[in-house]
Order: sequence, then structure tokens, then C-alpha cells
Amino acid sequence: MSILSPFLSRVIHKGRLTVTGPDGTVETYGTPAPGFPEVAIRFTSRKGMRRIILDPRLGAAEAFMDGEMLIEQGDIMELVALLRMNTPWDRGAKLKDKGPVGEAVDWVKTRIDSINRRSRSRSNVAHHYDIGNNLYRLFLDADMQYSCAYWPREDMTLDEAQEAKKVHIAAKLALAPGQRVLDIGCGWGGMAITLAKLADVEVLGITLSHEQLALAQERAAAAGVADRVRFELIDYRDLAAREAGRFDRIVSVGMFEHVGARNFDIFFRACANLMTADGVMLLHTIGRFGKPGSTDAFTRKYIFPGGYIPALSETLAASEKSRLIVTDVETLRLHYAKTLRHWYANTLAHRDEITGLKDERFYRMWTFYLAGATAAFESGGMGNYQIQFARSRHALPLTRDYMAAAEAGHTRVAT
Repeated sequence: MSILSPFLSRVIHKGRLTVTGPDGTVETYGTPAPGFPEVAIRFTSRKGMRRIILDPRLGAAEAFMDGEMLIEQGDIMELVALLRMNTPWDRGAKLKDKGPVGEAVDWVKTRIDSINRRSRSRSNVAHHYDIGNNLYRLFLDADMQYSCAYWPREDMTLDEAQEAKKVHIAAKLALAPGQRVLDIGCGWGGMAITLAKLADVEVLGITLSHEQLALAQERAAAAGVADRVRFELIDYRDLAAREAGRFDRIVSVGMFEHVGARNFDIFFRACANLMTADGVMLLHTIGRFGKPGSTDAFTRKYIFPGGYIPALSETLAASEKSRLIVTDVETLRLHYAKTLRHWYANTLAHRDEITGLKDERFYRMWTFYLAGATAAFESGGMGNYQIQFARSRHALPLTRDYMAAAEAGHTRVAT
């Protein structure tokens, strides 16, 4: 137990963590406090403990996935929350698991890993999104929105919050009849189909996932909008070479995180070239509240290879090079945390189905991923940004009033 004690003693102050070693030794960390979880874990081998010392995030994940760390009181969500709640980003506390050299290595690995050339982008997308549509149906909302929902009311269901997100974004796009809209990273087609229903627009959705493409096409036909909504398997860079100046509006939700830090300039240059002279773009992305950072080893290895969560400063600096005018920025601070807790609850409710589709190790990996993401948005340095860009300063009304008016109108149509 001595190998873990210094780390846990330094981190756990509020709430309680009881740890049982493989030899039966029991140690307790922290003091019970209102709102802080009480969790008990047991290690079945010293290997699992050593993994955590070498890399707390990746080590804890793999020890949990391989059954070397068992949770006997609480669950993985509460364990990760306990650690993060004791080291909240807001007050400057940090879950310090690496020294300057280790952090520098992570930074370099992230930049190398995010050199997403076309072939690598396709394989990275397949790693996460081509693992079976049935899996995503089990924990997402009915429209299969795999991104942060929008919660204007606390009592909303996940389906209602995801519908509100699409309406909120549609309002910021300032849609008008006859416009041509591009959805970069269209997922299973929900956003594109919604925009076509809310306004008399034509939409092209692009993806690199074969499974997403097939289902999106089926859904557009079933919704009766296939004449105005089509989908294509193509990289945004290739589309920019083919369709320059064609789109009045661009929307991209939850895709920028996959672009890779080395490609931010390329992404925005492609978007600027794809838009008309008075085009408008709405980018919805996860972002860091603080300075640029690196992607942790667990996420790089198991969840989003090639992915990188940008700081707002990085995003805006890259867009400026393509003369895109930032016309509006909204920070969604806790909306994704609420979304993730719904996804986690749905995952727990469908454990048997998920283990049947995959296996127990995958299920534990998935719950660790959702738990870690939730903690990052509740106590860590992650949030969501909705950034509106325009190519011309004259493209949008002078005040934001049009957004509220459009949102109210779209809400009436959607309901």
C-alpha cells in the first residue's frame, strides 16, 4: 500500500476513499464531507497499483478494465468524481501526476498524434465511430446526438435538451430559404435533417464514418427530406478543393476536436474557402478553459486517437489567419456534464446489451471514459464553446436579438 499512499494522501481531503490492498491491508484517505462521495476500492494485484503510479489516468483505467482494481462501494463515476472534486480547476488546484518532463513528453506526443493526414483521419474516425450503430443507440437520445446538449431548463429530458441544442444552433446560423448549408462531421444526420425541417434550405452532411453515412442516408429518406439533404463520405479538405464558395452556411458540431492541433489552420482555411462572401459558420466544440494542453494517454490510446481539445485562444488564433470574423462566442460551462451523466446512466441501464455487443472489458472502458469526461466538465478544465464566424462584417444583424427571435420560432416548429 505504501506505493500509493503519498499520491492519495496528497489528493484526497474531502470525501472518503477506502483502499484494500492485495494482501488485505486497508487504508482510508480523506474526511467525509457533504456532497463528496465515499468510495471503497480493492486491488487484486500489485501490478494494478504499480500501473497507477506510472501513469495515474491510464494506469487506473487499465487496472479497472482488467479487473485489477475493483470498486466495492460506489462506482467508477463516484471514484473519478472524488479525485477531481478534490482538485478543482476553478480554484487553481491540479491533479499533478507528472513533472515538467512528463508534461513536455505528453505535449509532444499529442502534437505528433494529431498530425491527421487524410488516411489517418479515416482510421481514427473508424476507431471510435465504426464500432456499431447499435452501441450508440443504447446510450444516446432518440436522434443520436453524440455531442453536448443544451439545457435551458433543469427538468428537461435528454431528448428535449438535444432538440434544444439543434434549435439553438439553427438560430445562430440565421437561416434563410434557399440557402446551401454544409454540416462538417454530420454524425448520424440529426442536425442536417433538423435544419432542413426548420428552414427551406439544402444541406450536405459529410463524414468519414461508413456506418454513420449509411444510417444518415436511411434517416433522411425516412424523414422525407432526402430531396434536400444528402450525405457524403469525404474529407473536408477534399470538399474544399471541389466546392469552393458554394455554401452560405457551415455548421460543425463535435468534429473540431478530431481535426488535430497541427491542422487547425488548414481547417479554417478550408471553411473560409467553402463559404460564400457573406457566409456564416457556427462551430460547436469542446474547449479548454485555460491555456493549451495535451491529450491524456488513456484518451489517445482507447477513445479518440488523433484527437485534441483546443484552448479558445488556439481556436481563435487559427481562425484569424483565414480572416474569419468572430461574431459571437457562448461558453457552455456545465451543459456537457449534464449530458454525460445521462449517457452514463443509459450505459449502466444497458450493461447486459453492451457486454453482449462487445465484452465486459469494453464496458468498463466505456464507463471509465464517460466518468472521466463528466469529471472534467464538472471539476476539471473542460467546457464547450459555440463560436459564430462570418466572412463579412455585414453578414449578420448588428445586435444579437435576431437569435432569440429565431430560436423562439424554430422551437415552435420543432414542437
